[in-house]
Amino acid sequence: MSRAATTSDSFNAVAEPRRRDILNFLAPAERPVGAIVEGLGLPQPSVSKHLRVLLDVGLVEVRRDGRQAFYRTNAEAIKPVHEWTSRFERYWRRQLIRVKERAEQSEHTHGNTTHRRKS
Repeated sequence: MSRAATTSDSFNAVAEPRRRDILNFLAPAERPVGAIVEGLGLPQPSVSKHLRVLLDVGLVEVRRDGRQAFYRTNAEAIKPVHEWTSRFERYWRRQLIRVKERAEQSEHTHGNTTHRRKS
C-alpha cells in the first residue's frame, strides 16, 4: 500500500514536524511569513512551502493587507485532528497514573529501609 502524500489531508499535513511548529506558532495570533521565519528560524522558502500545504488542506487561512499576507490557524479545520488524538488521552492518563503509583510504591518500599542515626 502506498503512502498518502503529505498534502492530501490535515492528518498527513500535520505529520510533518515543521508544519506542527508553524501551527503552534500561529495559534495565539495571526502573523506574516517574516515573523514565522524569524520566530522559528526556518528558511523563508521552507516556511512558504509548508504554509502552502497547510493552506491547501485548510489548516491555516490567509488575510492580505496590501502586499503582506497574514496567516492564522483555522480552528474548525484542526478540530477533527484534535478529536481523533483526544481519544488517546485516556490511555496516556492511565499510563501516567501507573508510573506515579510505581514511583510512590518504590519510594515507600525503599524509604522504609533507610535507617536514621540517632544523635
